[in-house]
Amino acid sequence: MNDTTRAVIAMQDYIEAHLNEPITLVQLARAAGYSPYHAAHLFSSALGISPLRYIRRLRLSQAAQAIRDQGEAILQIAFDFQFDSHEGFTKAFAKQFGMSPREYRRDTPAIALFRPYRLLTRKEESTTMKNNTVFVQLVQRPRRKAVILRGKKADEYFAYCEEVGCDVWGVLCSIKEALNEPMGMWLPEKMIKPGTSRYVQGVEVPMEYQKPLPEGFEFLELEPCTYMVFQGEPYDDENFESEIVAIQESIQRYHPESVGYRFDDTDAPMYQLEPRGERGYIEARPVTKI
Repeated sequence: MNDTTRAVIAMQDYIEAHLNEPITLVQLARAAGYSPYHAAHLFSSALGISPLRYIRRLRLSQAAQAIRDQGEAILQIAFDFQFDSHEGFTKAFAKQFGMSPREYRRDTPAIALFRPYRLLTRKEESTTMKNNTVFVQLVQRPRRKAVILRGKKADEYFAYCEEVGCDVWGVLCSIKEALNEPMGMWLPEKMIKPGTSRYVQGVEVPMEYQKPLPEGFEFLELEPCTYMVFQGEPYDDENFESEIVAIQESIQRYHPESVGYRFDDTDAPMYQLEPRGERGYIEARPVTKI
């Protein structure tokens, strides 16, 4: 890990640990080990956003989640996230999300929560394969809908982000009625519209969910199905790419026929959950009983 990366990660860690407290550029600079000017420059260059704007957007997004999920007074939530007044909080909230905090609590529509890019390092690929344990389980999914945003040609996460940006996840995370966490999906051929991508991001919701969606998002109806879910061991976050490859290679070698199933991606999407090192990488394939 180079010095710049280490400094930016240190500032992100400091922000995460002190989000509900006053944070100054001097404190961030101290955490990074540089002057305030140089620390701010490193942060902005690496993440494409200034430290103070990063902090404000993150506070407003976490405040929005508190408004959505908790019964605490809006003014107290504003104070919890370092806003000095109801008026100032309402103005900042409306500027970021296009509605007042009161309107958001009443309607809880999908909004673009700020999900900051977590700066990670990438290790050089090792020529030695690590033999990880892969846990496999069968999961039944009922009839449901998915809220998705299509790309253009993307077949995987990085290409998708280049096509549609990296803010989709924040919108998906804002949906209170979601049945589970957001996921990356590889759609079966019959669900791909002409001129759109196989890989999309989405979240499952109940069939009765009908709230308005942000521009570009759409509903996709999903029939009941069975998934075979593969989960690897916990790993260091900096190794996320190699862990994804390792699990996907394990899936290719796996024979579901040994337990009475076969892979069948003709009617349901394959999916991956957000790679998080503390739980291991998770990917699922639809299966049919033999």
